[in-house]
Amino acid sequence: MRKCLFFVAIAVLLSTNGAFSAQVDTVNTFSAAMKKTIKAVVVLPEGYDAGKDYPTVYLLHGAGDKYSGWVDKVPLIKKYADDFKLIIVCPDGNVTSWYFDSPEDAAWKYETYVGTELVSFIDKKYKTIKDRKGRAITGLSMGGHGALYLAFKHQDTFGAAGSMSGGVDIRPFSLNWDIAKRLGSEDKYPERWEQNSVINLIYLLSPNRLAINIDCGRDDFFYDVNLKLHEKLVYNNIPHDFTIRPGAHNWEYWTNAIGFQLMFIIILTRNSYVYKYKRPQKFYS
Repeated sequence: MRKCLFFVAIAVLLSTNGAFSAQVDTVNTFSAAMKKTIKAVVVLPEGYDAGKDYPTVYLLHGAGDKYSGWVDKVPLIKKYADDFKLIIVCPDGNVTSWYFDSPEDAAWKYETYVGTELVSFIDKKYKTIKDRKGRAITGLSMGGHGALYLAFKHQDTFGAAGSMSGGVDIRPFSLNWDIAKRLGSEDKYPERWEQNSVINLIYLLSPNRLAINIDCGRDDFFYDVNLKLHEKLVYNNIPHDFTIRPGAHNWEYWTNAIGFQLMFIIILTRNSYVYKYKRPQKFYS
């Protein structure tokens, strides 16, 4: 499966010539939990009005960015929406939400927003496959953490999840990216940091229910925590894909990684593979 996916991905990636007809919407969504309007980008594939339902990928931005970050910095995602015939949704994570429901501030409920409210809005407004088998989530850095965090906690909503350079264990970074503002200080609330680190949430996973694809650059400052997550998944016999490639924590890496993430997702959804996802018990780096 992996070898087949790899060569198909290469063929598609090499075929991209920069031309695309995707429609990009910027929509106003409403969060009842936070009592405010929040913008999101929605990329619709060419031929969207043809009258079929489409798989949907929620693509999360990193810390310091916003809903338009992906489409501005990697316009090639519009070509991928065309080629793979999928809808791409880019939520706003409010710079440093980490996609938690903050126990420190009730105004920050981004797990509820992205994991429940936004999905409901998108499914009502667009021609989506309204089932976990046609719904996936991935992201970079803070968004990589967010994608796995949300998917692990909402397996009835998402059938596949990915992470690019994800901050999958937040505990070594307690002074960074406003995480302490969302959870309180690690010294005072160590249990909150334990409970909200992806690496500690694998106990939530139902066997073979969620397809997982993790990748990280070897020179990334999140490399060690990604490697430890991979090792813990292997130890617990949890199927997943894990890829290490040359690269650091930057847009050059993510521009390359997103094509492989989307190819992984679309092959699974088109074959309804998210229901019976089993990887060979051999993992690659």
